[in-house]
Amino acid sequence: MSFDTEVLVIGAGMSGLGLAVQIIRKYGIRNFELVEKSEDVGGTWLANTYPGCGCDVASHFYSYSFALNPEWSRKYSMRPEIQAYFRSVAEQYRVVEHVRFHSVVEKATWEGINNVWEVTVLNLQTKERTVRRAKILISGVGSLSVPRTCDLPGVETYQGKMFHSAQWDHSLDWKDKEVVVLGNGCSATQFVPIMANEPNPVRKIVQFGRQAQYLAERQNPYYSEAFKSVMRYVPLAMRVYRARFYYEMERDWSGFDIDSGRGIRQDLARENEAYVKSMAPPKYWDALIPKTEIGCKRKVLDTDYLKTLWRENVELVANDPVERVTETGVVTNSGREVNADAIVLAIGFATQQMLCPMEIVGRDGVSLNEYWDNTSKGVAQAYFGTVVPHFPNFFMMMGPNTVTGHLSVIYTVECQINFTLRLIDPILKSLPSYRAQSFIPQMLAPSPATVEVKPEAAIADSQWTQQEAKRLVWASGCVNWAVDPKTGLNNMMYPDWQFLYWFRSVFWKKNDFVYRDEQTGEEVKPRGGKTMVWLGTVGALAVGMYMGRDWIQDELPRRLRNLDAGTFVRSLTA
Repeated sequence: MSFDTEVLVIGAGMSGLGLAVQIIRKYGIRNFELVEKSEDVGGTWLANTYPGCGCDVASHFYSYSFALNPEWSRKYSMRPEIQAYFRSVAEQYRVVEHVRFHSVVEKATWEGINNVWEVTVLNLQTKERTVRRAKILISGVGSLSVPRTCDLPGVETYQGKMFHSAQWDHSLDWKDKEVVVLGNGCSATQFVPIMANEPNPVRKIVQFGRQAQYLAERQNPYYSEAFKSVMRYVPLAMRVYRARFYYEMERDWSGFDIDSGRGIRQDLARENEAYVKSMAPPKYWDALIPKTEIGCKRKVLDTDYLKTLWRENVELVANDPVERVTETGVVTNSGREVNADAIVLAIGFATQQMLCPMEIVGRDGVSLNEYWDNTSKGVAQAYFGTVVPHFPNFFMMMGPNTVTGHLSVIYTVECQINFTLRLIDPILKSLPSYRAQSFIPQMLAPSPATVEVKPEAAIADSQWTQQEAKRLVWASGCVNWAVDPKTGLNNMMYPDWQFLYWFRSVFWKKNDFVYRDEQTGEEVKPRGGKTMVWLGTVGALAVGMYMGRDWIQDELPRRLRNLDAGTFVRSLTA
């Protein structure tokens, strides 16, 4: 067994960082590497630097359960504070020294002879390629990492600045400039007010909205020093405060069912309409009040966006979409020409291109995309959003069908991390880093193994996911980023309560997975609990005194590799 690192994690964002920390906390080992394309940890909170960038989940809940932070400055924190939080966690657990910055994974291939992942890593600065061999491969890339490109005719002819909101061009001085914004989602509602208002307002912003969003009121108070002291010093205060946010957000799930949740959604829609009419100019009401079911597209929190629409330098266009781009601006379907010194693309992400552009090749040379083409019409699917058949020792954080429409993504990822660590527990305990600190005799240690989900279990899980998703609001007819437009399959949303997702991560179905001995390739069962291990140790020593040294060195390890703890004692005298 030869490898460069025991665990290789792709991405040092929220999920990759969280997994690395939990490996340290639970196993006390550090033989892992993270490959990160940027210059720091933080993922989306490092990459997204557009003006006004913040989170729509309360900070005390949008944080790790194992790294609570009493110092949040306000209820909904802004990007710099969130990124600083992730950096502080990375520094606290000394994860930074394990990260290969300015690097990307180009390809990862399962090498079946030695049962390792061969990962090709490109250094973006030196252009040097290296191959890292890892026992376990984990993707922490996420689904909102590839900005969608603008496919309008004439894009290549435009002479001004054009960029995606996730790739903000800070050389743009927008004061007294004319700016076109394509899109009206969450990011646009955050940066448009910053650009339109004092102290450096644009001359004119023309925003083209594709589909009305449900905008809800957001109050964002600053926390007092007294409140922070309570969070810091009063036992369980932060846990209780966090639990409150969980309860308030989790109960929203009951409104997602198309039939049983109709009354809840109708009440929310009326509340939303009243709020919009109280805040926005009447001329925009039709453009701001959706005709689709509330919840079909994720609710957007109002960050003074509606108030900004009263300004003379802001125009929202909802019924005359852009047809093409010219050298100096855009032309709409009606033939209207709009000049633009800059065009900002707030058009979302390529959510259907999971793990793009890297290539993951599993058993028998089949890539992930080929597997999905053959099994789910090209739409990404994974058991528990985490594992795929024929890809041993490979796990995805924020994989297919792990997004929620109501809760914190960190909650979901922590469930995935717990699930993943339970699966790889016997593998980690068989590897050198853990063995070096273990008191269990080498001959009783679990044999190195691989784990993968059974194909029939993955198919059943995917069928359940799609069946349940069809009865929920995302399938009610609106255009959203969760549903593949070609197949109608949902590859983004998890169709159940999140506490049940947590339940599945703890009480996972062991029969849905197969462990194989690294040397023989035969199916094995993971070792039992600590009690049985120690009972086995005592039994082995007792029997060894009778059977002799050769039996202990040769026969006993062979039997242990092929038996679970429940039959261990019976096997000793067989």
